[in-house]
Amino acid sequence: MRCSADMTPGTAGAAGRGGDQQAATRSDQPAGNGRGRGSSKSRGSSKNSNRAAQKSTSRSPAGRADPARRTAVDVLRGVDERDAYANLLLPALLRERGLTGRDAALATELSYGTLRGQGSYDAILAVCSDRDLAAVDPPLRQVLRLGAHQLLATRVRPHAAVATSVDLARYVAGPRPAGFVNAVLRRVATRDLPGWLDIVAPGRAEDLVGHLSVRYSHPRWIVMALSAALGEAEAGGLAETEAALAADGRRPAVTLCAVPGLASRAELVAAGSQPARWSEFGAYLPDGDPGDVPAVAQGRAGVQDEASQLAALALARAETSGTDRGRWLDMCAGPGGKARLLAGLAAARGAGLLAADVREHRARLVMTALGGAARAGLAAAPGTAGADAGTAGADARTAGPAAGRPGAAAVIAADGTAPAWRPGSFDRVLADVPCSGLGALRRRPEARWRRSPQDIPGLSGLQRELLATAIESARPGGVVAYVTCSPHLAETRDVVGGVLASRGDVEVLDAPGVLAGVPGLCCPAPDGRFAQFWPHRHGTDAIFLALLRRGAHAWPRGGEQR
Repeated sequence: MRCSADMTPGTAGAAGRGGDQQAATRSDQPAGNGRGRGSSKSRGSSKNSNRAAQKSTSRSPAGRADPARRTAVDVLRGVDERDAYANLLLPALLRERGLTGRDAALATELSYGTLRGQGSYDAILAVCSDRDLAAVDPPLRQVLRLGAHQLLATRVRPHAAVATSVDLARYVAGPRPAGFVNAVLRRVATRDLPGWLDIVAPGRAEDLVGHLSVRYSHPRWIVMALSAALGEAEAGGLAETEAALAADGRRPAVTLCAVPGLASRAELVAAGSQPARWSEFGAYLPDGDPGDVPAVAQGRAGVQDEASQLAALALARAETSGTDRGRWLDMCAGPGGKARLLAGLAAARGAGLLAADVREHRARLVMTALGGAARAGLAAAPGTAGADAGTAGADARTAGPAAGRPGAAAVIAADGTAPAWRPGSFDRVLADVPCSGLGALRRRPEARWRRSPQDIPGLSGLQRELLATAIESARPGGVVAYVTCSPHLAETRDVVGGVLASRGDVEVLDAPGVLAGVPGLCCPAPDGRFAQFWPHRHGTDAIFLALLRRGAHAWPRGGEQR
């Protein structure tokens, strides 16, 4: 979700360890050490968060809201009023306010839980309030949502949930609205969540999409987009769509990725992780702070969703034709998780990687992510990180100042739609394009409320431009991986189909076949050569992957045979 439109940034604190698609994971967990990441006590299960909720309900003598709840409501307000990203704002507030342990666990659970359940809670609050919820002052609306989450989805005692919410109302708006908040939440407390959903959600038989939208807290258009991607019709009951929606409401696991040549999965397992199911470099961290894992602390491993790892591995495994030149390209590289993995894979074959991103600050994040690789001889090129598409220089025009040397890596700031390299230069090209982020709603729950159907056409137009550039950047016989963290058809199969319709020099490879050990990847017919990961099937983000190979005798448009 990056490149020439910086749509959804990764976590600032996590990027140095290669946050990539899973960057939000580390800030979507309780922070146990003041660095925005969780301790073994605070990260674990929702049971731990619920215990924290029960033990953090005390009020100060002055009746002011406690620090954990103040932090949570400030996160909700930042997301709503300033378009802040929760995965950036929350860890910053935890550090600033010195919250650790149970308080950090509670602030995290309340922030992310409220954002995930917002659609359901709004439907319930609308029934319990004598005012139109849209007319309630925004800060109070966030207090009501947070109070509803405590009452309906945690083990906080009802009287404590109401009382602390009244304190929060005073914190954000003074004493006058406290009575209103008290009255609304006392009504909410009269039923549990299933009981309320039976009342406020449309009936399954009358409006199945509307029912799923309210029950699983997703906008209606996203429910329809997921069902279309899964190939389900409403008449069939949308059973798998329902499973996908339910999975979006669960806290994601933390997955680590060892950098090839610098660390191994065995080392991560020895440090307390569990082997990943499919990625030979992946491991699941059951609890604790990723930064406490030595390989992560030293930049030899990072946090990266397993589907993100597998997309990079698929590009490396796909068969090229002709003679390799030892040049790989990650053209939308920020914040650098896939680039770090690709650099290690390329170095193992004596190849070099050029990593590019249109935003200079994101190119610098890539540079940081490649720091561990640089210590193993992958010489990152700091002099190119600030170059733009027009001033990247002659070295970049020939595929990067270091990318032509075996085992080297270079980073530049360059626009993928106006590339700073010659066409036909690379054996393997990764186009991990800006997208809606609908595949990462477990980690970035606010995206479901921030995005709208009107965003998709602009994104898909950019995606087509970037894919066209990626194909032109590959040499004849070279391979392109088109990747999005969204299953939306207009961002995935439609983009690939639209670009390929205008050219006859590209072959669609069997992406599920390249990842043959992973079940359930094939897109519905007739698109079974594309791969789609799903949280309910694979426990990963919903990442889409298409593998494309340029014809062996095709030459870049406007380029020259070399």
